[in-house]
Amino acid sequence: MNDTKQFTVPVIGMTCLGCAASVETGGKKAIAVEDATVNFASERLTVAYDPAQAQANDVLAEVRQNVTRAGYKIPTLTLTLPITGMTCAGCANTVERALKETEGVVYASVNLASEQAHVEYVSGLGARAPLVAAVRKAGYDVIAAASPQPNASQEGAGPAPPQPIAAETGNDAEAAARAAAIRRQYRRLLVGAVFSLPLLILSMGRDFALLGAWAHDAWVNWLLFLLATPVQFYVGWDFYLAAFKSLRNRSANMDVLVAMGSSVAYLYSLAILLTQSDNHLYFETAAVIITLIVLGKLLEARARGQTSAAIKELIGLQSRTARVVRNDEEVDIPVEEVLVGDLVVVRPGEKIPVDGIVVSGGSTVDESMLTGESLPVDKMIGEEVFGATINKQGLLGIEAAKVGRQTALGQIIRLVEEAQGSKAPIQRVVDQVTSYFVPAVICLAFLTFAVWMLAGAGFVPALLRLVAVLVIACPCAMGLATPTSIVVGVGKGARMGILFRNSVALEQTHRLSAVLLDKTGTITNGEPAVTDLIVSPALQERRDAGAGNGLPPVSEPTELLRLAASVEKGSEHPIGEAIVRAARANSLALSDPDDFEAIAGHGVAAQVDERRILLGNLRLMQQETVDLNGLAPGFAQLQAEAKSAVWMAVDGKATALIAVADTVKEGSQEAVAALRRMGLTVAMLTGDNRATADAIAREVGINRVCAELLPGDKVKQVTALQAEGFRVAMLGDGVNDAPALAQADVGIAIGAGTDVAIEAADVTLIRGDLRSVSQAIALSRATMRNIKQNLSWAFGYNVALIPIAAGILAPFAWAPPFLQHLHPILAAAAMALSSI
Repeated sequence: MNDTKQFTVPVIGMTCLGCAASVETGGKKAIAVEDATVNFASERLTVAYDPAQAQANDVLAEVRQNVTRAGYKIPTLTLTLPITGMTCAGCANTVERALKETEGVVYASVNLASEQAHVEYVSGLGARAPLVAAVRKAGYDVIAAASPQPNASQEGAGPAPPQPIAAETGNDAEAAARAAAIRRQYRRLLVGAVFSLPLLILSMGRDFALLGAWAHDAWVNWLLFLLATPVQFYVGWDFYLAAFKSLRNRSANMDVLVAMGSSVAYLYSLAILLTQSDNHLYFETAAVIITLIVLGKLLEARARGQTSAAIKELIGLQSRTARVVRNDEEVDIPVEEVLVGDLVVVRPGEKIPVDGIVVSGGSTVDESMLTGESLPVDKMIGEEVFGATINKQGLLGIEAAKVGRQTALGQIIRLVEEAQGSKAPIQRVVDQVTSYFVPAVICLAFLTFAVWMLAGAGFVPALLRLVAVLVIACPCAMGLATPTSIVVGVGKGARMGILFRNSVALEQTHRLSAVLLDKTGTITNGEPAVTDLIVSPALQERRDAGAGNGLPPVSEPTELLRLAASVEKGSEHPIGEAIVRAARANSLALSDPDDFEAIAGHGVAAQVDERRILLGNLRLMQQETVDLNGLAPGFAQLQAEAKSAVWMAVDGKATALIAVADTVKEGSQEAVAALRRMGLTVAMLTGDNRATADAIAREVGINRVCAELLPGDKVKQVTALQAEGFRVAMLGDGVNDAPALAQADVGIAIGAGTDVAIEAADVTLIRGDLRSVSQAIALSRATMRNIKQNLSWAFGYNVALIPIAAGILAPFAWAPPFLQHLHPILAAAAMALSSI
């Protein structure tokens, strides 16, 4: 029997010994676990397992799954490691495998396009140092990175301490390292060009008899050797080193192909030179192959750098300094030093440095860089403001509420980084293909050599075809096809106010065939508003009503609204608040009511400006024997439109009907039309009554309505559509709709202003604009179309050119000579350009 091993992890959420027993039971159910014990006092789970049956991380993953299913959490930390030295998909796979094998890691994903590894590991079991060591042991390096952050998806993991969005030192170190790597590539390219160009001229000039008899002297051969050697072992040294590391890790990447191909040409030429044979030398082939591929790698690195522009733009939005009040004096300090509770002063035209609450002053704020909304937003005392937005007019005093990574912008950056670093399902398939690609190419190259030797072509032609096959094969293009598009797509979405949680959500969104919309707060504004004010026909005929006592005529709609709002001035009822908001929106001066009386189940009464005002339902009018004054038809019409009608009586006579309803958001009708044009089935789900739901649906153009639903019923509606074969998106507010959002193929949450931490959704719309849904779907479709184009090119390139390099066209006279006998230099040029 093998000796058991054990590990200890923290558990969040246990409140009693019964909880501890549940956690122990969950731990014992995992594979290879021989015992699991919980220390309730320290909230730790210790697991003993048999290492002969399973690796530690496999055991950990299942234990964590079981504990989570039981209703508890094993908190994790997330960490981003900027990686250097990766050149192809094989490198990314090697780094990813090394990280996954590190103790405590539950998830690792390496993105070749952004050259970053995103790692999630269990707090207390894993650490940053072993992760860095694992990367370096695999033959790559890690640039200094920001500290690990608690995983937001882990409830109870504890809040992260206030930190800058991206520490300048970490950012600068990574940027400097990337820039230094590109400068080094430039130097390698320059050295390669300086030596390869005269080498190529000499070789080609001699081959085509352009240089005279002296070009065939023995010393020229040694000159070619001297020109080729610096390229082979200085410019090409990185290929040798990376190939060695790759093979040491039991894998094979592009560097193996380049090192083998160029070495075969160089060593063959060296053997000819040392034996003083008259055979042709191929020093120029080895040198030019390396130089061209270095050129391709340089162009590729520059292109990769441009894909992360979205993150750089977001980080660039943050303010570098903040003006805070310390010891009754205003002082400018770095934004990283602002503390929660600090009073921050922001002058007109300045960026707001942190999230907070306005405690003095008032202004309009441009939030377009955060929400995509172009119109400035009014901000008064008590209202929220957000970091990176711009104060347009007045002086603002702000109490800091969220700083560093806790700000709305910090959350957005975190979500975008995580989404860009995640792997789409299609990428996992590509990774599997590329893991077998290089060994297959090596086998094919030697098979090509053997076939041509057996066919009697001779050693040199067979050797050249071997080199051409090795050099022309390009797994880089396959490795970059998906992550580059994902990085750009997620970044573009962030600039549009659309946040994809991960690349899986981005990929799934393009497959949607049905969209279910919650009504309240999604299609509508989510709060009642005055929609109609119908004046009594009898009063409209007597425009001078009330003029005899010097008071404004009550036949005027604005005067009626002012009187009604004056009665409701102190009301906390939603309908009363809606009437007051409407009056203030029209800048009406309200009076103080006298003799206010709330009549339970009926309405309210008060004396305003010497007039007796009644506001309430029809029963109140009947109870007070109020003359309805010809308003009955208008009341029936408002009921048909599913609006709440408030009767208003002045001095014993009905004077007006005030209609209050949850109004449709601006753009909802346009958004529904756009979704239907995209070929999607659109339905509305609501807990509201059927009449109200039908009225809203008619207004926005939805013909499939499910009303009077409980939250659990919404899940059933999602499941029913999925059973019909639809791929369903559910759009809701991320709170009451959380079960339905989780059940849907893609859950889309309205961002509630700039609250982007909605964990139930796959996609968050920061602006809360329904039109963003069609934009998100269009962006997903465009990204997936680009990925498929990239993959078609990458696979098509290899499928077409590897056989040509192997000589499949040699027997056909109609084929151009350069394709019948593809020179390794042309193969290297094609390989270098394929990734671009």
